[in-house]
Amino acid sequence: MAIDPDKLLSMPPIVTRQVLTRRDTILYALGVGATELDFLFEERLQALPTMAVTLGYPGFFWRDPAYGANWQKILHGEQSTVLHAPLPVAGEIVGSTRIEALYDKGADKGALAMVTREIHDGAGMHLATSRSMTFLRGDGGFGGSSEGAPVPHPVPDRAPDDIVTLTSTANLAQIYRLSGDLNPLHIDPDVARAGGFEAPILHGLATYGVIGRALLAARCGNEPARLKRIDGRFSAPVYPGETIETSIWDSKESGDGGKLAFRARVVERDKIVFTNGYAETA
Repeated sequence: MAIDPDKLLSMPPIVTRQVLTRRDTILYALGVGATELDFLFEERLQALPTMAVTLGYPGFFWRDPAYGANWQKILHGEQSTVLHAPLPVAGEIVGSTRIEALYDKGADKGALAMVTREIHDGAGMHLATSRSMTFLRGDGGFGGSSEGAPVPHPVPDRAPDDIVTLTSTANLAQIYRLSGDLNPLHIDPDVARAGGFEAPILHGLATYGVIGRALLAARCGNEPARLKRIDGRFSAPVYPGETIETSIWDSKESGDGGKLAFRARVVERDKIVFTNGYAETA
């Protein structure tokens, strides 16, 4: 049974209310490997910008039969986060999630869904916009267009301007899952093997958080308010304990100060795990 695009695009937003605590903020930082006290010590605590991906999160709503999707074949393909204000370390959060667009790649190629979440604080301040491109591998052929999907940001064909290497710990996925993504793929060896992996893999958004830390350190002096946007495409999984090397290119275009391209690879396997990266800093 094919998904009904008109139904999905007209569904009301999923509104998720969350009470964010300092403990949540510290736990997120631990789950992406942070060691800096500014992100771990409650007396001087700041929130990492990539924590936005966990705020107002509605859970894996694709499992709801109302969406009609083959949820077992869904992958997180791309992620974009735009920061409109520094994230709070505690307080009320309201997330509003909707399916913004659908792209039909064909019956044997699947479909893409752009899922947008607007994140506000309890007073209505717009904190962030999260857009994820979800790959519906089993739901193509519903008759929609494949045109109009966002074009990946190119990575320059030259040596990077900076390289940041960060290690991940063997228990990183076990910590990161406590920020809300409890998919057993990331903790249960049997589930991982059934999915075709040697062992539980790191959450893609945990890898995204490690890369965010690299950008924050290299181009923002570890000042969270200076990282304004971070986009890119997941290209391969990371296993907890592996080393993530982020290559950064500064824009050479006039007037493009603060715009970066980046990609990340796992050193041990020489495997690109995140590509077509684009970031904006202040």
